[in-house]
Amino acid sequence: MAVPKRKMSRSNTRHRRAHWRASTPTLVPFTVDGQTYLVPQHLRKAYERGLLRPKD
Repeated sequence: MAVPKRKMSRSNTRHRRAHWRASTPTLVPFTVDGQTYLVPQHLRKAYERGLLRPKD
């Protein structure tokens, strides 16, 4: 595990954390019974296999 060599100030820690942003997932089209849904790309196979159902 990485261990810092020096203590990081509270100001620097908060500035570093403030720049983190969650990104929206990439949506891909997926067709079920003739209806097209936009689902997250990493869950597409789960929808294809029937493990998840798209919301109406």
